[in-house]
Amino acid sequence: MQMSRGTHTRSLKASRRSIVAGVSLLAISVVSAHGQDATSEDGANENGDTRLAPIVVTTTAEGQPPATGTVGQPPEAYAGNQVAKGARLGSLGNRSIMETPFSITAYTAKLIRDQQARTVADITLNDPSVRSDAPAFSERDSFFIRGFSVVNLDVLYDGLPYIANPRRSYLEGIERVEVLKGPTAFVNGGIGRVGGTINLIPKRAGDEPLTRLTTTYISDGQFWNHLDVGRRYGAAGEWGIRANGSYRFGDTAMDSNEMKVGVASLGLDYEGEDVRASLDLSHSDQKIDAPTSLFNAAASGIAIPDAPDGRINTASPFEYHDSTHSMAAARVEYDLLDNTTLYAAVGASRYREDFLTSSYTINNANGNATSELAIQPQQIDGYSGEIGIRSEFETGPVNHKVNLSVQKSLNENYRGGFAPGALGLPGSYSTNIYNPSYLPGSAVSSLNLPTSDNLPLFADLLSTSIAFSDTLGFFDERLEVTLGGRYQEMRQRGFNTRPDRGTVGVQNYYYDEARFSPAVAANLRLMDGLSLYANYVEALTEGAIAPATAANANEVFQPFVNEQKEIGFKYDLGSVAFTAALFEIRQASGYTTAATNIYSVDGLQVNRGVELSAFGEPIDGLRLLGGVTFLDAELARTRNGAFDGKNAPGVPKTMVSLYGEYDLPSIENLTLTGRLVYSGNTFYDQANTQKVDGWTRVDLGARYKFERENGKPIEIRANVENVFNENYWASSARGFLAAGAPRTFMLSASFDF
Repeated sequence: MQMSRGTHTRSLKASRRSIVAGVSLLAISVVSAHGQDATSEDGANENGDTRLAPIVVTTTAEGQPPATGTVGQPPEAYAGNQVAKGARLGSLGNRSIMETPFSITAYTAKLIRDQQARTVADITLNDPSVRSDAPAFSERDSFFIRGFSVVNLDVLYDGLPYIANPRRSYLEGIERVEVLKGPTAFVNGGIGRVGGTINLIPKRAGDEPLTRLTTTYISDGQFWNHLDVGRRYGAAGEWGIRANGSYRFGDTAMDSNEMKVGVASLGLDYEGEDVRASLDLSHSDQKIDAPTSLFNAAASGIAIPDAPDGRINTASPFEYHDSTHSMAAARVEYDLLDNTTLYAAVGASRYREDFLTSSYTINNANGNATSELAIQPQQIDGYSGEIGIRSEFETGPVNHKVNLSVQKSLNENYRGGFAPGALGLPGSYSTNIYNPSYLPGSAVSSLNLPTSDNLPLFADLLSTSIAFSDTLGFFDERLEVTLGGRYQEMRQRGFNTRPDRGTVGVQNYYYDEARFSPAVAANLRLMDGLSLYANYVEALTEGAIAPATAANANEVFQPFVNEQKEIGFKYDLGSVAFTAALFEIRQASGYTTAATNIYSVDGLQVNRGVELSAFGEPIDGLRLLGGVTFLDAELARTRNGAFDGKNAPGVPKTMVSLYGEYDLPSIENLTLTGRLVYSGNTFYDQANTQKVDGWTRVDLGARYKFERENGKPIEIRANVENVFNENYWASSARGFLAAGAPRTFMLSASFDF
């Protein structure tokens, strides 16, 4: 019997549970005098002796805590070690990916290391339905999932909203990156983003002691050192500690751009017989000189120019973006019974940023643009907590997996308030995206720029919800039907922070609305390894507020209700798996009617798509990961029907992500890697007159592993991203153009001690 960790308390408990289950397998058998089975119907042999078959004892799944618990090691990896067999399905706990009626993928720490991924955006590029819409050398990550915006503020940390870094999540202390596609209010709570949710699972100490130092060089002058240490203590190894620290500094591949990034994380966990608990602390510090401009808009009606060389930086050398993020999160689980677990979690974070950056608007196809400087220091505080109970029991032939949970989360945004031009910043100036013009440092060196100290409250969002679900298993759980939903109340407030617009601190908008979002899902196991699934889920997102220019300015609308219908199948062959999904998501939107100048929530966007994916190790030494997504994002209802039937801006019709590894048989321990990423053409505007060309990116790499005399491994990795140095607009979503990164070299060496 092999357990994921050799601890007596957990082994005894797993065995105790399994013996109870194994008693049901008790059988009477008869052994003949010659050792051959000769069992009669009454269970006696010819000598009248009766022998009981041995009790079959099985353990829980490797690495998975009992009762779908989430504290401790996450579910084991699938063949190839690039994705996991199970993932966190929100408050429902860890569930098998292949038997879950939703589209979910969990990328492993091994894949993160092998691809030398720095942030969440690097690893989610393996999913064809996920694309980044922020420039590579800016201060943030931001995503499109199934054609809908998901900003980094919406990333979950260990299942909790609002405590992950709201701008960019680094991966040094992360074991898994999980991507759940589709509306997620039912399982995750929070504000329930429409396209999907990304969840970060922190590292935990494993059975074996770990001390690993990784040193990395990234072109054109970035050096990155990362130390990862893990230990377990106690008579049964019940106490664990995992510490990660890293520092990256130097010039990037973009002109004048320099990054300094420090990350520290500490994960503590306890795994006893009935109680499991964890505590995570993290801090990151990011300083960027001359950050690439994020708000790269294009004027209406112009032909979108070709993307510039990825090395060209339109930011002036004196521009900067400095930020810090600190977070603490705790989780505890207590097994009331062998089949019932009480759980609770709480977390808090603070993010602060100070910056002086430029934004520009492209005015013609030649790349001429108008640029201006902006500053908006801010502080973002996040608080989140949940408590719940999970239980599994039977009523006659029906098995039940029941969950009841309560969640509360608060996001507070503090911003500096000032009137445009009041700070003495230079006015707009002319530049060109191919041949930029820069302002001299003297233009701002004498200014007393504001910082993120003592800022007034700008807005806050409080979400309180109750979720209930029952997964009913029929026919030995070959058919599982999940019924449930989440009752959610949202309270949002806004406050004036501009002295030129009245008294600072005065509340200028407010709403408090509540709604129940139902969910229905089913998974049918047609045969071993082959499942057919379907789901209908809703997401509740915060209501829109009429803009200041509308006749009904500041009118607050009730939360939007967004819907998804999805069907699909999953086929697991043991060493390789295939999935397919067909979905439709409907998202409400608002617009201002020209004739009346009244803002109303009458718009509608409908995204329909097909996702095909594969992962695993089909033959020894060959590992595959990725797939293709075909997406039709349509503006179904717009102002006066002007754009009805048009393609939604920024959403390509075809996206491909294919990653492969091959262990060279002629050279032991040498692995070649390659990745192809493709995004089709998009439109920048709703009228579909401004076309943005699609792009293809090719990444290549290799790694080699060997052992020192003491048996400890050394692993060398070399990766080249954008091998052919293609110039491309990586995204045209949300009204911004984001240039792709140039050819980038990465070389690293990992030493285990």
